[in-house]
Parts: sequence; C-alpha cells; structure tokens
Amino acid sequence: MTTVAGERLDRWERRLERLMAGVPYLLLAISTTLSWLTGDTSWAHRLVTLGLAALAAAWIWVMTARRAGWTSNGTMMAGYVTGLVVLIAVLSTRGVWFAGFFAFTGYLHSWQYLKGRWRFAGVTATAAISITAYSGGLPEATPSSILTYLFFVAAIVAVVSLFSFLGEVTNERSAERKRMVTRLEEAMRENAGLHAQLLIQAREAGVLDERQRMAGEIHDTLAQGLTGIITQLQAAVHATEAGENPAEWRRHIDNATRLARESLAEARRSVHAVGPGPLESAQLPDALAEVAAEWSGLNAVRADLTTTGTVRPMHPEVEVTLLRTAQEALANVAKHARANRVGLTLSYMEDLVTLDVRDDGAGFDPERVRDGGGFGLTSMSRRVSRLAGTLEIESEPGGGTAISASVPAIPRETPRV
Repeated sequence: MTTVAGERLDRWERRLERLMAGVPYLLLAISTTLSWLTGDTSWAHRLVTLGLAALAAAWIWVMTARRAGWTSNGTMMAGYVTGLVVLIAVLSTRGVWFAGFFAFTGYLHSWQYLKGRWRFAGVTATAAISITAYSGGLPEATPSSILTYLFFVAAIVAVVSLFSFLGEVTNERSAERKRMVTRLEEAMRENAGLHAQLLIQAREAGVLDERQRMAGEIHDTLAQGLTGIITQLQAAVHATEAGENPAEWRRHIDNATRLARESLAEARRSVHAVGPGPLESAQLPDALAEVAAEWSGLNAVRADLTTTGTVRPMHPEVEVTLLRTAQEALANVAKHARANRVGLTLSYMEDLVTLDVRDDGAGFDPERVRDGGGFGLTSMSRRVSRLAGTLEIESEPGGGTAISASVPAIPRETPRV
C-alpha cells in the first residue's frame, strides 16, 4: 500500500516538474499575444517583438530543457540567468505585458538556478525591470519617488523570496519523506528476509527438538523395555539350564511378554505424543508407586516411594518429566548399581516439585560419567532442562547414588466449563 501511494506521488511530482518546465513558454506566449492584440504599433515593431520572444524561448530551451547537465554548473547558470534578465528587460520595453507575465520566469529561474546571494541579485534585477516597465521608466530624482520605487522592488523581492523559500522547504521535506519511505521499504525487505531466516531456523529447531523428543521417548520406552525383555529371557534360559521348576522360567517368559506389550503401547503413545500409560488414570504419586512396584517385582530389589507435601495436579509436562526420570533412574540401578534397596521421594513444595532417587549400590564417579556418559543421564538432563529445572547427581564408588530432579511446580490448567 505504501508503495502504491509512493508511486502516485512520484507521478504527481513528475507532472508538476513538466508543468513548471512549460510555464516560461506559456507566460512568454501570453505576453506576446497580449502585446500583439493591445499594442498600437507597426507590423515591423510586432515582428521584432515576435523575434525577440522566439529568441527568449530558444534561450530557455537550449540552456535548460536540452542541456540538463548544465544546471549543475554555477558559472553557466549565472550566464543563463543574466541573459534571461536582459531578454526580459528588452521585451519589457516592447510591451508592459512582458513585465507583468514573462518576468515571473526571471523570479523562478533566479531562485532555481542561482545559489546564495546571487539568487537575491537575480530576483532584485527582475523586480527592478518590472517596476520600471510598469512605471514607464526610472523614477524621478526625488526622495519620495526613489523611496517608492525601492519600496516596491523590496516588497516584490521579499514576497518572491518568502514563497520560494517555503517552496524549497516543502520540497526538502518531501525529499526527506521519500528518503524515509525508501529506508523504510529497505528495512521492511530486510525484515522480511530476517523473518524468513528466523522461520527456517525455528523450523530446524523444531525438527531438532522433535528428534530429541523422539530419541528420549524411544530410549525411555523401547530401549528400557527391550533391556527388561532381554533380562527376563536370559533369566528364563538360566532357569531352564539349571533345571529349576518350569513355573520359574514360565514366570520369566510371562514377564518378558508383558514387557513387550507394555513397550509396544508406550512406543505408540510416544509417536502420537500421548502421555505415559501410568499417568493416564492416576496421579503422579500413584503412577510412581506403580512403576516402582513393577520394577521391584522384575528385578527382585526393594523399592519404596515416599511422598511429602500437599499432592496436587501438575502440568502434564511436569508429571511426564518426573515419571520418565524415575524410570530412567531405576533402569540405571538395575543395569549398573547391584543395589539391595532403592528409595524414591516425591516432594511437593510451594514453587518446586522434586524427585529424589537413592540406592545403596556400587556407585560411580560422576565426573567420568559427565565426560562420557550414556544417553540415559543425557536424556534426563534434557527433559529437566526443558522445564527450566535442575538435575543433580551425587555418587561415589561403593557409596551408592542419589539423583535429584527439581522442576517448577506448574499447576495443571483447570478445564473451562
């Protein structure tokens, strides 16, 4: 819309420039016509006047219309205005109409093509010629006549200078607005380019974030499920080789089958960005208790959950993050800790919800894990960081491990009725 308005203004300015370029010829034609129609002169006098008018038109045309490059040459333009003023003076002696109409060209071009004080010199000379022509000659050598003559000349110079100056200011403001519009359009084009670049970056960031989410979900569902299945199948093979009761290896096979079904269901939920199954119909403490009990039954390790504070519904992302952290921590205990007991503590505070998972297992060096740890701790850290939370790990060889995840206590939104 701005571009359309700007183009319309440009067209008007070009039309105005063409109109102003034609004004001198129009004024000259009017002056010549009125001089022919009203003057009581001979044909020879009229033809000479017509020839001088043609010379004036040719002078303007040669110096301005056809030689636009000359307008930047101060000396050339001073010569042009001088010649123009002389022609106005000569024509004004042929008829007062030239002083009344064509003399306006002297004011216009003096201000347009001259610089500094020379503008006022050109305007003053033209005004003096006009007043002299209207008065029928130079003033009488009396103070009153001279003062009257100078007053009218000064008045014309003041009026012409004032309106010319206002026109110049208007043109400068118009030029400044055009420059501002040009800069604004450039800024808009640049902003459009930056916006497109930001959209691309946001799309790439979204793709990366989704890849990380899927990687975390696959690790938390399929990888842990497959690990549990493999563990149960290995236990079934050992039970068979050891000649144990068929009920024992059948129990391991049943556990592996159940883990496979649960892992498949969780994988489908992850693909469709649906919350974990334990949270579907239970609060977070109950879901954690279910996860801990199931893990304890599969790994024959005692796992106890303690809840402190006032239990209240949290935002789904908060609950999913804490549940996945608990699952990953328990999976690490099963794979590495060789622990006899695991304690989980869920604490509801005013601004935070904290989950602590402690075991009495083998422990490890946290610094070595940070330098080259597996995907499990990285996945937990990313999940917690995504909610502006913190994940702390305390452990030492032979001293067990404590993992603490703290996230903001963002309440669950109440559905609007």
